[in-house]
Amino acid sequence: MALTLDGLSKVVNGRTHIHATDLTLEPGTMNVLLGPTLSGKTTLMRLMAGLDRPTTGRILWQGEDVTGMRVQDRRVAMVYQQFINYPSMTVYDNIASPLRLEGRSRDEIDRAVKKTADMMRLSPLLDRKPLELSGGQQQRCALARALVKDAGLVLLDEPLANLDYKLREELRAEIPRIFASSGAIFVYATTEPEEALLLGGNTATLWEGRITQFGPAPRVYRQPADAITARVYSDPPMNFLRVSKTGGRLMFGDGQWVEAKGALAALADGRYTAGFRPNHVEIERHTADAMVFHTGLAVFEITGSETFIHLDHHGERWVGVIHGIRDLRIGAALPVYLDPSHVYIFGEDGALVAPAAYALAA
Repeated sequence: MALTLDGLSKVVNGRTHIHATDLTLEPGTMNVLLGPTLSGKTTLMRLMAGLDRPTTGRILWQGEDVTGMRVQDRRVAMVYQQFINYPSMTVYDNIASPLRLEGRSRDEIDRAVKKTADMMRLSPLLDRKPLELSGGQQQRCALARALVKDAGLVLLDEPLANLDYKLREELRAEIPRIFASSGAIFVYATTEPEEALLLGGNTATLWEGRITQFGPAPRVYRQPADAITARVYSDPPMNFLRVSKTGGRLMFGDGQWVEAKGALAALADGRYTAGFRPNHVEIERHTADAMVFHTGLAVFEITGSETFIHLDHHGERWVGVIHGIRDLRIGAALPVYLDPSHVYIFGEDGALVAPAAYALAA
């Protein structure tokens, strides 16, 4: 039941929404589309579902070209961020509706509805109508209606975005278990790198209508193919700094340098870009070889257990995420520290040339 996109693209009024894309999704896999708003996630899912026709390319399902097949003739289910239910029907009837359209028997429908409702914690609400439910309950009803179909392809377009934190966390843990037992292909769109990692499976990073990398989520996170992928798979986005290699040293700003060991030793002399994630920025020195950078504090945001610090480093804007609530002053000088093992090195074309040492050791 593999799904293959073969040179798939979408152009609307001369504007390219999806560049030519080749991608194969295997049965029984969770596949996360990760990218910022307007990166092409929803457009790509609509093409997969058959809701939109591609400008070029083909969609193959189990080796069969289904590019022109109507969406209602495919084994596809889709759930959107904005929950969509039939307001005049009860929760039971909403969940049962796709099975009735398929002509399933009453007993089969009843068993499937009750099983799915129990899994989604909707059993006490089966006699209610959607407008009598909370927003989270309405979204669970929409999810249940998609899951009950036993579809071969389930497309989830930011389905948990409107739910409260606790329920979102519970469903994030539940969804991988659901797909693992179904054998279906799950495609899940999100803007949140943390959610992509929590869901596991594979991640495809999207940027301006292009898939920049696809593979197992931990590998894409730890070894991004290029600076764009690294930026997408980091929240807040990865920080960058121009560096140069001269002989056996890698020279950073503020007079910092590190010995070019391992993969760095093989790099040709020249200019590069260093990248480091915000959670690796520190305001105390924790390792003897940590580099210090002299910055100014532009803004800080306290989010409970963490503080986001927005830094000005010689005209470059960085973001750091530090633990706890700190006594900080906007506009003050603030030295920050960076462990060299947390630094990625990218070429002038943006391609990764040396992953961070900590990522290779993970």
